[in-house]
Amino acid sequence: MFVSGLVSVFLFLHATGIDCAFTVTTSNADVRAKENEGADLYCTHSADFGANARVEWKFKDMKGSTTHVIFDGKPTTPYADRVTKFDGMLRFSKVTRKDNGEYYCAVSGSQKFGEVKVKLTVLVPPSMPMCRVPTSVTTARSALLSCHDAQGSPPPTYKWYKDNNPLPEDPSKFAAFRNYTYKINTVNGNLEFPLASKMDTGDYSCEAVNDAGPAKRCEAVRMEVHDINTGGIVAGVIVALLALALLGFGLWYARRKGYLPKKSASQPKPSVVYQPTSEYGDEEDGEFKQKSSFVV
Repeated sequence: MFVSGLVSVFLFLHATGIDCAFTVTTSNADVRAKENEGADLYCTHSADFGANARVEWKFKDMKGSTTHVIFDGKPTTPYADRVTKFDGMLRFSKVTRKDNGEYYCAVSGSQKFGEVKVKLTVLVPPSMPMCRVPTSVTTARSALLSCHDAQGSPPPTYKWYKDNNPLPEDPSKFAAFRNYTYKINTVNGNLEFPLASKMDTGDYSCEAVNDAGPAKRCEAVRMEVHDINTGGIVAGVIVALLALALLGFGLWYARRKGYLPKKSASQPKPSVVYQPTSEYGDEEDGEFKQKSSFVV
C-alpha cells in the first residue's frame, strides 16, 4: 500500500508537470549543538546528477562572509582537523561559537546544479552581561541604561529589574506600571527613560537569557533622579560675581598703592641748538655769554 502511494504521488506530480529531478534536500535544516561537541549536517541529492556528482559545502558566517568547508572533495585548511565528509553528511567532531551560521550543500552534475541550506546554531550559555546605569539623572531629562552579552549563543534576550522586581516590556498593560514611561528593547538590551521622574529612582540590574544555559544577571546599580538645583545655580552665579568684584578691587588698590608699575607718559626729547662761536670773541675766561636778541 505504501508503494502504491508513492506511485500515485509520482503519477500526480508527473501529470501536473512538476519536475522532481535534480533535487538536493536535507533531513534537518536547523541543527543545534553545544559548544565543543560534535554536529552532523545532512545533504542528499537525486540520482539525476550522475554517479560522479560534485558535492561542495560552503559556510556563510553571521557577518555575511563566505568560505569553503569542502572543496574538490576535501576539507579546506581551517576545517581539516575537525571536519569529515561522508556520503550525504558533513560531520564536525567539535564545534565552536565561530561555526554559527549557514551551510550550503551545492551539488553539480549532468550540467545541472542544486543547493540546500542548513543552519547551525552553536549553543553557548550567557555570560555576565555588561550593564551601564547612570547614577544621577535630572528630572524631565532622558536617561539610557544599556546591557549587552557578547558571548551567549544564540544571541540572548534581555530583562531589566528595578529594586529586584522585573520590569514588564509594556508597562501600559499593568496597573502598577501605567505611570511609567520607560521603553525596553529586549533584543539590544536598552532601557530608555524619555522623561525621567523621581519615581524612576531605584536599583537597576539586567539579565541575559537564552536556551543554551542558565541566565546571568549583572549587579544592581542605583540611579537617582533629582530636580534641578535652582538655589545652587543662583548661589554659584553670586559667588562668581563676588569673585570678579573682589579681583577688580584688588587691582585698583594695588595700582593706587604703587604695587603695580605705572605707565610712563611720553615726554618730547629736548631739542639742542648749536650756536657757533662769534669771530669777535664773545667768550671770556671759558664762559659762554648770552647775547641780546631782538624780535621784530
